[in-house]
Amino acid sequence: LSEVNEAKRLVQRAYQELINGGEIIVMPPLGVMIEVPSAVYQSEQIARRVDFLSIGTNDLTQYLLAVDRNNSRVAALYDALHPAVLRAIYQVIAAGHRQGKPVGVCGEMAGDPAAAIALLGMRVDTLSMSVASLPRVKWAIRNIRRDHAETLLAEVLDMEDAVSVRDRLEQALDDAGLGGLVRAGK
Repeated sequence: LSEVNEAKRLVQRAYQELINGGEIIVMPPLGVMIEVPSAVYQSEQIARRVDFLSIGTNDLTQYLLAVDRNNSRVAALYDALHPAVLRAIYQVIAAGHRQGKPVGVCGEMAGDPAAAIALLGMRVDTLSMSVASLPRVKWAIRNIRRDHAETLLAEVLDMEDAVSVRDRLEQALDDAGLGGLVRAGK
C-alpha cells in the first residue's frame, strides 16, 4: 500500500508541475496490476486508492503455485485454471467491485476460451489478450450465457485440481457446440 500511495503522490506531483507550467491536461486514471499474492490479500485496500485493477495472470499463477513456467522440469505444474489461482482472481474481482472499480484480466488466461468462461462467471470487466486469441474468446463469450458461466464457476471452484477444472470448462464448450475452440476438428 505504501508503494501505491507513493506512486500516486509522484503522479500527482508531475501532474501539478505540468498544470503550473501552463499545460492543459487531464489527470490519467491510475490502476494497479495485481501480480503477487500479497497484492491479492490487499486488493480491497488497493482498490480504494486507484481507479481500476488489472490482474496479471501469468505472474500471479507462477507466484501462487511456486512454479517457474520456463523451467521444463516443473512447467507442467503451471496452470492458470488451478483452483487456488481461480479463487485468488475471484477474490480480487470481488474486492474491486465492492469498491466500485473495474477489474480486468490480462495474460495467457484471458486468451483461453475455457478460462474466459470462468472469468465471465466471475464478472470480470475486461480481458486483454493477443489479437490471435480474440476470435476464439469472443466466440465463447457470445455463446455462453453469463448465468451458465456463473453456475460453471461455482462447480469448478469446488474442484481440487486444474485438470478437473479444465476438463469441465472444455466439456461446457463441447456441450455448447464450441469444441473446436479448444480441440481441433470438434
